[in-house]
Amino acid sequence: MSTRDHAGRADRARRPAPWVRTRLRAAPPAVLLGAALAFGLVLLAAALPRALDRGADSALRGYLRDAGPAATSLLVSAPARPGQDSPASLDTALATLRGRVGSAFRLDPSGPVHGARALHPRSLSNPELARPETVPPQLGLYFLPAAGDHVRLVEGQWPAGGTADGPIPVALAAEAAETLGARVGTVLVAPSSVGIPLRAEVVGLYRAGDPTEDYWTGLSCLTEACLSLTNVLPAESFWTTAGLVGPESVDRLLDWGVRAEVFWRLPLDPAGMRADRLAGTGAELASFVTGPRAAELASATGRSELRIASDLPDLLTRAQARRSAAAPLTAVGPAGVAGVALVVLCLAAGLTADRRAGELQLLRARGGSRVGILGRLLGEGAVTVLPAAAAATLLAFVLLPAPRWTAALLGALATTLLALLALPVRAAVLLAAPRQAGGRRRVVAELAVLAATVAAVTEVRRRGVAPPGEGLDPLLVAAPLLLALTGALLLARLQPVLVGALARAAGRGPGAIGFLGLARAARGTGARPGTPVLPLLALLLAVTTAGFGATVLDAVDHSRLRVARLAVGGDAAVAAPVRGTLPEAFTRAAAGLPGVRTATALWTDDDIALPAAGPDRATVVVADPAGYAELARTVGHGRFDPALLAGAVPGAPVPALVSADLAGSLGPAAFPLRLAGGTEFLATVVGVVDGTPARPNATKALIVLPTGPTALRVPAVGLPNRWYATGSVEDAPLRALVRDTVAPPEPPAGARPAPAARRAPAGPTVLTSAAMTAKLGADPLQHAAGRLFQASVAGAAGLALLAVLLTLVRSAPERAALLARLRTMGLRPRQGLALILAETLPQTLVAAVGGMLLALAAVALLGPAVDLTSLVGAAVPAGLRPAALPVLTQALGLAALVSAGVLAEAVVSGRRQITTELRAGDSR
Repeated sequence: MSTRDHAGRADRARRPAPWVRTRLRAAPPAVLLGAALAFGLVLLAAALPRALDRGADSALRGYLRDAGPAATSLLVSAPARPGQDSPASLDTALATLRGRVGSAFRLDPSGPVHGARALHPRSLSNPELARPETVPPQLGLYFLPAAGDHVRLVEGQWPAGGTADGPIPVALAAEAAETLGARVGTVLVAPSSVGIPLRAEVVGLYRAGDPTEDYWTGLSCLTEACLSLTNVLPAESFWTTAGLVGPESVDRLLDWGVRAEVFWRLPLDPAGMRADRLAGTGAELASFVTGPRAAELASATGRSELRIASDLPDLLTRAQARRSAAAPLTAVGPAGVAGVALVVLCLAAGLTADRRAGELQLLRARGGSRVGILGRLLGEGAVTVLPAAAAATLLAFVLLPAPRWTAALLGALATTLLALLALPVRAAVLLAAPRQAGGRRRVVAELAVLAATVAAVTEVRRRGVAPPGEGLDPLLVAAPLLLALTGALLLARLQPVLVGALARAAGRGPGAIGFLGLARAARGTGARPGTPVLPLLALLLAVTTAGFGATVLDAVDHSRLRVARLAVGGDAAVAAPVRGTLPEAFTRAAAGLPGVRTATALWTDDDIALPAAGPDRATVVVADPAGYAELARTVGHGRFDPALLAGAVPGAPVPALVSADLAGSLGPAAFPLRLAGGTEFLATVVGVVDGTPARPNATKALIVLPTGPTALRVPAVGLPNRWYATGSVEDAPLRALVRDTVAPPEPPAGARPAPAARRAPAGPTVLTSAAMTAKLGADPLQHAAGRLFQASVAGAAGLALLAVLLTLVRSAPERAALLARLRTMGLRPRQGLALILAETLPQTLVAAVGGMLLALAAVALLGPAVDLTSLVGAAVPAGLRPAALPVLTQALGLAALVSAGVLAEAVVSGRRQITTELRAGDSR
């Protein structure tokens, strides 16, 4: 070996080892825990914005899909041009429209629908056709070039040919032909205003492959005959259907419908809509409907009278308003998680800095510069944090794919920066020149926090959620966090006093374990005795966030149930068809259904004549006073004292409850009342009601009469026509009972029975609050808000537990030394465990109670500014009331979780630490 090799090896031996590598090898567990903490927090920071984006997009797309394909389409139409509208011209215009619209929006895979149609159906005078109530059926005509892809011919042939003076060849749906009584070869005759009737010959029958397919949306009655009602009172029913014509008959649509038009329906794909681009999408759609894009389409298709309409701009406006209204409520949970994560970072940095305080001070004493030491700490953090942060960000992007990445990347970068700087900042404080303890500075800081909290809460209560309809309200989001911070500062002042009082009380007892643990909890541990604020803040943030969110969701559930009950009239309702009644067999059996708490049957009519002194017509409800009063009390609408209607005496005027408008016009004197069937009697006003569950929208011209053994038996009333119940009534058993016991009404005279699958709905109406509540709660926006709340609660609880465990680890050496000394004096292991719990659990319990009180306070202070309409799914009064049960559930759950973590930490690490101390001795 050469001399140069020996010299190089000697130089390398004398060269100091790299600082970062040496420090990382010195404490591998601490390095791994730091990397795991950075990984978890960065993953949470990157995943949360993407989860929010995915939830918002999913809610928007679900909302648009629920609106149906007709509402999410561009409807393009133009007047028909005789002699120019051939299938080729319609296809060419379709290709042009698809190219122009498809360049701006994604079209739905179901494909467009185009063709021509007669704008007005014709009444058919054929005497052999079905007439439910003497009104002749009507027929409309369509030309659909692509209809053959969606139907199959079952009889006859497709319309083709035809002469100008002969019948129009037409194909009908087989179901419609069966309902009307038409067949292949039937010539349908339609009277004309010029005296010469129009004729159409049925040459074929077809059946749709899937009548519910999106293709048939907006194409009225092409797959079946529809039962319609006339516009003239009394309304009469008649059949309406439509048929398909061939390309040779397109020009004759103008004669049949008085006017005709060609049309193209371009369905837009809701999957291409994004919540963050609602404003731009709405502006682009407006340009297609009435702006320059519409003029371009008219010019490109060569149709100057081209009209474009769509309900989608209004839908997007409502979706934006719903998203903006829900944004403040859905942001409270993530803000709480972010606050707890910041506390955990500060605690972890404090723990590491305290553990290495001696090392840092030694380096400083040996001439190390403060900047150099902090730079080396920053290098250690970079090696540990940056790979973990990069892996966490990549994992969040892979697990939660979303088109937007800015917010997630910024969140990850901010969290990474905090994780990198937390330890150097804490070390800079330790290495700074010691200053005199500033109790006055702490008081000033606490007063500043209190002032900010009062200002935020006052402003939110004064102006409500602001800016209205513009999305996130920073004050409403920050106010609960400021309340938690103020509560943590207050509890840090009060906890030593409260726990000290408990310690003095325990000191008067026979044992010393409780007194010693509570005394240490009151005094605090570590270099700076006193109650640490950061663990308290973590617990309070978690409990306050969870309690506030749970109260919101509980209020949403209760509001949704109230809305459903008001709409139904109870928890279940069955209404007989017009001029029908409910049999006694049904009312007896329905009262025994599972879940029925109370049930009442009543008779009601909306068309009752009143004397000349009042309105012409009124709504009359005849019901049993006790059952009806219980129903009104449960629903919260039309409450009254049943004793007012309990004094009916035969031969005397019937006691009546009336609405406020009738009470003023009728007066105290008895007034005559005529019911259906001509029955007349006298009634007298005994009270006023504000409505009735039987008619949710009736608040005026309302009369409630009693029925029962002591009340006047009105012959016109007879059997009830409505039934209401309260309780947990399931929808399916009630509908089955109605089918078994209530016979459907007889079909109108002269009507041929329609196929079972196409028969017009008839019979009793069945409603339940459970089904309506489920319908209101099916909104994807509400599901996204609920999932976000659950994720926020879980994240905040886990981070709060981690904060408590970090606090325990920070004080573990001093606690182990104390236990080791006590073990030498005869302390048993169980007593050591009890001592640890007595020292650590008071803070958890105080934080749980304080967080519960803060959550209730946050609801009471901020509740008037909260509007739950967007989450309920229906208009409800603004305001949020405190509810103890959801807050108590969250507080107890978090307290149990943290207590279990404390117990596990004491059991696992306590014995090992004590053994280590007994072997190594006390060096402190």
